[in-house]
Amino acid sequence: MTYSRQEIMEQQADIIGLLLHHIHAPLVDAERVRGVPPVAAPAEAIRVVVGAADARRADRLTAYEIPLRENDGLRNGYDVIALLRAVLSAPRPLGAGVGAVMGMPLVRVDPAVVEPAEKTPDDLALKVVHTLVRPFTEDRPKPLLLGFLLLGSDRMRLYLESPKAGPGTTAANPLRRHAPARSHREGPPSPSRRAAQPWSPAARRWPVLS
Repeated sequence: MTYSRQEIMEQQADIIGLLLHHIHAPLVDAERVRGVPPVAAPAEAIRVVVGAADARRADRLTAYEIPLRENDGLRNGYDVIALLRAVLSAPRPLGAGVGAVMGMPLVRVDPAVVEPAEKTPDDLALKVVHTLVRPFTEDRPKPLLLGFLLLGSDRMRLYLESPKAGPGTTAANPLRRHAPARSHREGPPSPSRRAAQPWSPAARRWPVLS
């Protein structure tokens, strides 16, 4: 089955909503979700950044990339959580390191060789309560949240769908009033303010909303 770019983005957004719980609740031991940066099209995957609660530097975080496609369907947030728990609790590495993203080690998880962790009673309770307070609806929030990343004690980056900025994703740092948002592929922030530009494969950068 073929999925459109919009369907993939909506699935990524749905998964983010379920992963938010693990900013505070550990996945395994002290490992928590520290972000879900977007994956550039046409990749059908989701990346989850994991680390300790006080981890902010890239060398203390790890990004795990999990394919969204499962047989003829797409994995949901519960599937992603089960795979992450299996990888994080394994006595030996279950993923393949494939480089780095934003300075963080990038590990690609192969679901064919990873047995998903069993759901806990708390997982099942959360699923029931979550379904009751946030029932499924076709109406999506606007703008659509496609990712986030905790950058420091007073800084968080949000990745938002922004039709006005053209194809791609717009990034904004909402917690620091005077720090301009910038691309994760850029160097130190410039004092000049730049207009948002669409993501370009040639420029290899995400658009930035400043």
